[in-house]
Amino acid sequence: MLEDLSSSSDSDTSDSNFKDISSEIDQKPVKKGFFTKLKEGLSKTRNNIVSGIDNIFSAFTTIDDDFYEELEETLIMGDLGVHATMAIIQDLKEKVKTNKIKDPKECKSLLIESIKERMDLGENAYEFENQKSIVMLIGVNGVGKTTSVGKLAGLLKSQNKKVLMAAADTFRAAAIEQLTEWAHRTNSEIIAQHEGSDPAAVIFDAIAAAKARKTDVLICDTAGRLHNKKNLMAELGKIDRVIEREYSDAYRENLIVLDGTTGQNALSQLKEFKEVTNITGIILTKMDGTAKGGIAIAIQAEYGIPVKYIGVGEKVEDLQKFNSNDFVNALFDASNEE
Repeated sequence: MLEDLSSSSDSDTSDSNFKDISSEIDQKPVKKGFFTKLKEGLSKTRNNIVSGIDNIFSAFTTIDDDFYEELEETLIMGDLGVHATMAIIQDLKEKVKTNKIKDPKECKSLLIESIKERMDLGENAYEFENQKSIVMLIGVNGVGKTTSVGKLAGLLKSQNKKVLMAAADTFRAAAIEQLTEWAHRTNSEIIAQHEGSDPAAVIFDAIAAAKARKTDVLICDTAGRLHNKKNLMAELGKIDRVIEREYSDAYRENLIVLDGTTGQNALSQLKEFKEVTNITGIILTKMDGTAKGGIAIAIQAEYGIPVKYIGVGEKVEDLQKFNSNDFVNALFDASNEE
């Protein structure tokens, strides 16, 4: 049976168990606080990558093949991956040649510039915000998928968007309960059914509600059972058919949620899900305290799928849009925190 858990029917809880999203989001300056958390969160990655790079820059007096090989090995060991590393090294070589650089110490700024260029999202990365849209979050259990649905709802609500959430991960009762809590916490509306319901039926009902309520963004949680890819493929295929039939005029965004602490394993998960459905972007969670933050660079180089959001904590505002300048500045402890 359909359960519509809108925030208006539960307003009596807002002053006790849950905070209104405005009280959490509107603590300024959010960006500065987020950058600080990002910088702190990437400290292990920074120690893992940047200290090694700095050692190379100081140890070498000439820019030769040995210099590039040492730099290449350090980047690969820092979870940047082979594809990203090779592209970055090649670009660095071209910049060194063009700028006639002789001193290895002068390469650091060029290296930072090259990494930023490869992570730039372009102008249309968040086009779904400007249109009537449906956003599906996919990923294995345990990566912070359901939490990311709630946080994304909060982020969009802070931009005055009318948001509706769909609890289509019906495989776990805990996912439905958790998303319901996030609906209260972010003052959002939610469409949910009972555990074991047909996920496509939940999406069908959510689309009907989104149309009736003139929702800006419909955000859908989904199950993440990769151990039986055939069932997952059939489930997502059915959901796709429902969306195409019932909401074909909506902008589609499929975001995969990956745990930043898993490093190269995140690439494997992305590969598996990419075989099942079209993926338009990545939410990288748990970036606070991981030594494997270089995976953010590797992912985009390997598959050309951009990291669009990054998470560094448990609070609503701890999920923010990915900014390549902020990320690389935090990673390299750069002084310009713009």
